[in-house]
Amino acid sequence: MIMNVIEISGLGKRYGRTWALRECTLAIPAGHVAALVGPNGAGKTTLLNLAVGLAEPSAGAVTVLGGVPPGSPAALDGIAFVAQDTPLYKNLSAADMLHLTRNLCRGFDQPYAEARLAELGIPLKRKAGKLSGGQQAQLALTLALARRPRLLVLDEPVAMLDPVARYDFMATVLTAAADDGVSVLLSSHVLAELERVADYLILLSQGRVQVTGEVDDLLATHRLLTGPAAEVDRYAGRPVVPARRPEAKARLLVRAADGDPVPPGWEAHPVGLEELALAYLREPGAAALPGPSRTRESETTEVPK
Repeated sequence: MIMNVIEISGLGKRYGRTWALRECTLAIPAGHVAALVGPNGAGKTTLLNLAVGLAEPSAGAVTVLGGVPPGSPAALDGIAFVAQDTPLYKNLSAADMLHLTRNLCRGFDQPYAEARLAELGIPLKRKAGKLSGGQQAQLALTLALARRPRLLVLDEPVAMLDPVARYDFMATVLTAAADDGVSVLLSSHVLAELERVADYLILLSQGRVQVTGEVDDLLATHRLLTGPAAEVDRYAGRPVVPARRPEAKARLLVRAADGDPVPPGWEAHPVGLEELALAYLREPGAAALPGPSRTRESETTEVPK
């Protein structure tokens, strides 16, 4: 039986009168690189903070690593978290950061950390504040991986990095997942990067879980239809925004199984992760729950050109 690294049920978090998360339920199985996607204010950071024990839920429940409470000793030993602002003591050297982390965390792999920083060309004697943005991100990631976690949680880890630094950072994450069996949950706005690395998707919108499932399953059960805008209503399972010009083509993201017939005059195309995520972000009322029981006309979302 596959363990769930994170499992939440009816989860909600309120700040004053505002709900950052509400009625969220999902289970993320181990062995995935899971992407947490959503617009600003969707509740991504709040969900991550709840999962790592930095916040208490206002409603519902969350467990990690097969049923362990967040923030418990077992959770702290098994989860490594890199926050959005790459938390480092800027006046401490890389060597000092390794020493500090080793004293705080049981099982810290000092030889691994030193070897990895050497491979990256990051001087141990240089202060963290004097490192480039990419080097700071790699140092924070090294500190997390040297703890030998079962779950690595990353909050917008590549938001401030240039394309080369982003690529190198995500390559390290993929290597840890493949070689060391680390499960990964990361939030990001860089959808192109997520399409390259993620095999599991959680999409948040307006504080609620909107889409969740393995990427291959979600892509296999969606396709992009293009056809006459004047005929869009004949296929839509719910109202969609009509095209402005009668001669223009409509683009509909449709939940459909292989072998479902394509309406006359329409063309079907495969859909990518970025296109799928953007379509659902533009239609916060839609829901895409994986499973064969949904009919092909149950979900239809217009995709802008």
